[in-house]
Amino acid sequence: MSAPLDVIIIGAGSAGLAALREVRKRTDSYLIVNDGPWGTTCARVGCMPSKLLIEAGNAFHAGSKLEALGIHGAKHLSVDLPAVLQRVRSMRDRFVEATLRSTDAGKQAISGRARLLDAHRVEVNGVIHQARNIVVATGSRPVVPEAWLAFGDRILTTDTLFEQPTLGPRIAVIGLGAVGSEMAQALARLGLEVSAFSKMPTVAGLSDPQLNETLIGLFKQEFLVLLGGEVQLREVAGGIEVSDGQSTVVVDQVLAALGRRPNVEHMGLDTLGLELDDKGLPPVDPRSMQVGDLRVFMAGDVDGDRSLLHEAADEGHIAGLNAMAEEPHRFQRRTRLAIAFTQPNAAVVGRNHAALLERQKASAEHAFVTGCVDFADQGRARVAQRGHGRLHVYADKASGRLLGAELCAPDGEHLAHLLALAVEHRLTVADLLGMPFYHPVLEEGLRTALRGAASQLPRLSDSDLAACGAYGSNALD
Repeated sequence: MSAPLDVIIIGAGSAGLAALREVRKRTDSYLIVNDGPWGTTCARVGCMPSKLLIEAGNAFHAGSKLEALGIHGAKHLSVDLPAVLQRVRSMRDRFVEATLRSTDAGKQAISGRARLLDAHRVEVNGVIHQARNIVVATGSRPVVPEAWLAFGDRILTTDTLFEQPTLGPRIAVIGLGAVGSEMAQALARLGLEVSAFSKMPTVAGLSDPQLNETLIGLFKQEFLVLLGGEVQLREVAGGIEVSDGQSTVVVDQVLAALGRRPNVEHMGLDTLGLELDDKGLPPVDPRSMQVGDLRVFMAGDVDGDRSLLHEAADEGHIAGLNAMAEEPHRFQRRTRLAIAFTQPNAAVVGRNHAALLERQKASAEHAFVTGCVDFADQGRARVAQRGHGRLHVYADKASGRLLGAELCAPDGEHLAHLLALAVEHRLTVADLLGMPFYHPVLEEGLRTALRGAASQLPRLSDSDLAACGAYGSNALD
């Protein structure tokens, strides 16, 4: 057997590639192993193709608003769904090609299934490789109940949705997390008859009841939404019958959007000598990505913690650095930020409403206040025919420091980044209200929510820009 390598990286997705970037800055003694298609989940079947479909749906849906602006003729627009899907694949392939260029590691890149034999040995295609450090970044895959596999290619996931030459005309979306919510709305806006089911009462990753009620109400204007029931599928004449015990529809295809499962089966994690949880995962330090006290690091979707591209990239970066360090370092993680690209955008920044409620119940010292704005009456939103949605900001009652926010708001992706910056820098409501707010912009809605929070906090000064009142007119505020 040859001398041990410095690092073996298992998986070439976002986390694996981020680890690779750090490792090959420091050594040539490495291997990267990948089972299945090379190229990240984001580029192949996630972030990028889904946004291409969403943009097409939003562009067509915008035609329904033109009449109110005095622009006529939109009723003659139509969707060529095969052409839409062909563009999705064409653009997707370019994104994949770009990620493949970053995996160009020559003979140090191996295609094959890797299996751990212990914390320093990996078997790939029948060959055993030794390494001082191992990075496990094998990603995840969509969850599909085994019974549903009997319906063959009529059961879609994001792994197969974008490969379809066409769709529908009737489709059920099962699961209304971020992905399910995005796809249900996009497909409805492209003219499909969409029925969306979820056993959860919440949508798009939101936990605030008022925001959920708002977004669900907006969804119901565009497609059928059925919440709270356990879904069953059955073959019937004309298609697949989908029922939650209260309502039943018959569709041509079903999109399973039930979340993702870490790719750890047959990985040999049990050989590490650590107790595995109910998902088959060992203990992982989220700040060092180290598995127990071993020279093994786990990063990306496979760890099941923060299944988002920017988080996977951070985790791969940390794992790559620590795999080459004498002693692993623990890093401060970024403020949590999650966005669903529905219209309006849904987002959660920092601590969500549910977590803050639990924290407040545990101790009165953790009391928080909520500032709200309803965009239905916000000037710039109404001008753009986007007068819908809400934004809630949560602040510590004692200090006024911003703790988090939830929103379903026009241009919410940008508002969310502004709020994430504020949470990251531990800004207070007063700090944020001291910023300039141009007029007329959607950010004035954020100011309204901040003023609502400020009214519930101790007043710091009688004369303060943060305390200046609203005009009370949506043409000015």
